[in-house]
Amino acid sequence: MKRNAKSSRTSVARRTRVVWGALLGAMTVVGGLLWALDGAKGPTSGGWALPALVASAGPRSYEGIFSTKTPITPGRWQGIVIHHSSSVVGTPASLDSEAQARGLKGLGYHFVIGNGNGIGDGEVHVGYRWMQQKPGAHAAGKNGEWYNLNTIGICVIGDGDRKTFTPEQMTRLVGLVNSLCRELNIPADRVVLHRDIAATTSPGDLFPQAWFREQLTKAR
Repeated sequence: MKRNAKSSRTSVARRTRVVWGALLGAMTVVGGLLWALDGAKGPTSGGWALPALVASAGPRSYEGIFSTKTPITPGRWQGIVIHHSSSVVGTPASLDSEAQARGLKGLGYHFVIGNGNGIGDGEVHVGYRWMQQKPGAHAAGKNGEWYNLNTIGICVIGDGDRKTFTPEQMTRLVGLVNSLCRELNIPADRVVLHRDIAATTSPGDLFPQAWFREQLTKAR
């Protein structure tokens, strides 16, 4: 009787180990499939950051942005539109979530410049739309479709209607825009503020438009 009881307990323990082993194996397989599917889809806000530390390093500090996954076609980009996030705090991920909530496929801008509240002050996020040379989803207005298809969208984190942008942001914006214009042969007069083409105040009433235009002219 004792031998039979011991044999029975051993059999139960063996079956238990087999069941748990099968369960763990199944969980591993399922987890792997979910990871593969999610990885295959890719994060719509995916991109890379150009640290703020090289903001004053001159034109060469921007050379990396032209090494895109999809080659840049000459004449592809015909202008640049400047926006603000209209929020004091923001990140590429938060902008991506807002875009998806509005039914867009992901972050609508090609570049995002941080203010230190979310991402570094003067840090440039190079978005997936730029890396893959995809049209933007950043412009509104009567001709919004044309601007989304043919222009580069740059978003400066902050609310330009309530607070000025940081010196680091503005320095980085000028450097980025001048590098894009120089490399892509975009005339300075094709660099517009969102409010120039749509019924909005973006990038805000406190955006230093005259100073910004002067910096673009100096670079010519």
